[in-house]
Amino acid sequence: MAGSHFSAPNHPGGKKFLVLDGVFSNEHGDYPAGSYVLNPIGSHHAPFSCEACTIFVKLMQFDEADDQPVVIDSTQAQWRPGLVSGLQVLRLHQHGTEHVALVRWAPGTYFNAHRHWGGEEILVFERTCQDEFGNYPAGSWLRSPHLSHTPFSEAGCLI
Repeated sequence: MAGSHFSAPNHPGGKKFLVLDGVFSNEHGDYPAGSYVLNPIGSHHAPFSCEACTIFVKLMQFDEADDQPVVIDSTQAQWRPGLVSGLQVLRLHQHGTEHVALVRWAPGTYFNAHRHWGGEEILVFERTCQDEFGNYPAGSWLRSPHLSHTPFSEAGCLI
């Protein structure tokens, strides 16, 4: 909501978020749609939004050794080709076995069957992502164990 603000919460397990629309702000700056921000364990800030915003937030999932803050504007960052034709990848963060990235799928892109040891979490931001188990439209949140699947996107998507 426009004009929203909160007192400075402490994040004992860290916080990472992606601004989906609007502008998220705190005493460190303004983060427009497309901004990825990682605040490590023990960080704190006083969030507010003058014009309103929507953010996707993950809390309490950090390794204590993962202590570097990260701020990336995905609208200005350089995307790289993915492992198959039709994929573009923007790596956002990596620490130990955790890998965080945005992946843009061109229409009709198919990936190979593969495994994610330790599991995989996917949020579909735009259009529809698919695999042999179903269709996942924008807003879908998938959390898979370390089994294999074969993802694809008929219409193209952003995950």
